[in-house]
Amino acid sequence: MTWIFLTGGLVLAGLAVLAAAAARVVAAARGLNREIAQINEQFRLKEDLKG
Repeated sequence: MTWIFLTGGLVLAGLAVLAAAAARVVAAARGLNREIAQINEQFRLKEDLKG
């Protein structure tokens, strides 16, 4: 019975690690999306200034 609880605990710990990694990936993707949008806006402004 102890092995079942130990295995369950390890599974939950592994899922917590995966969830933390997934949260970091999502946060990094959002940051990258913001940077890309900002650069695209800069290019649009430069094209508008050219005429």
